[in-house]
Amino acid sequence: MRIAVPNKGRLHDPSVDLLERAGLHVVDGADRQLYAETVDPDVTILYARAADIPEYVSDGAADIGITGLDQVREAGPDNLTELLDLGYGSCRLVLAAPEDDPVETVYDFEDGRVATEFPNITRQYFENVGVDIDITEVSGATELTPHVDIADGIVDITSTGTTLRMNRLEIVDEVLASSVRLFAREDVTDDEKVTQVETALGSVISAEGKRYLMMNAPEDALDDVEAVLPGMGGPTVMDIAGSDDVAVHAVVDDDDVFETINALKSVGASDVLVTEIERLVE
Repeated sequence: MRIAVPNKGRLHDPSVDLLERAGLHVVDGADRQLYAETVDPDVTILYARAADIPEYVSDGAADIGITGLDQVREAGPDNLTELLDLGYGSCRLVLAAPEDDPVETVYDFEDGRVATEFPNITRQYFENVGVDIDITEVSGATELTPHVDIADGIVDITSTGTTLRMNRLEIVDEVLASSVRLFAREDVTDDEKVTQVETALGSVISAEGKRYLMMNAPEDALDDVEAVLPGMGGPTVMDIAGSDDVAVHAVVDDDDVFETINALKSVGASDVLVTEIERLVE
């Protein structure tokens, strides 16, 4: 089975890191190499441009792929299924116009011109709102086009909006919220190896922002301990040989750890240990 992964850019490192954390260690990944083996003899990494990955998966060159939702929507294959939102590479495709133009809504673009590197997404967006426009496809410097009379506005990617502001553009509407996704061809979604990869990556995502708490507590204080634990379901409780105490284990959000430890101490818990969680299969 082949997994298509971005070969460079801001999506490459976090994608490879996620595979490593999921246990799919790359054993042969030299720079500029197109393929790399993993510790699983049945899984190979295929490095490709993020924009090409949807087509690679759709055509069968790879079975599953990791790339941005914006790239999948722009490529538009109809035989792909999203498996996971991997939670990084967040950005927005927005419709923007010059700050000094009297443009307030998308409907002000009627019969106008819009420049973009995402013509398919842009066309679908304007069709959905019922606005007729001409689309000018560009391959870079999209923000410049309204200032040189090439377009009345643009559809482009933004993360913070800083580049738009620097080019005296303001957002009129959000076209698409995007992040990096794991997706597969429809005919392989039930494949055992695909399911294994989905579970492995999902377990890493589930573990992010979680901590594992272990503690001892008097058995008669167990109800109070459970009441202050904001974890995933009820805690695991185990008897301790030769003691009236019990061992309590629970998974909690990292943001809750500080207050939870103090609350646990106040109801009699002791020997509280907090550890990181690498993977969590729910």
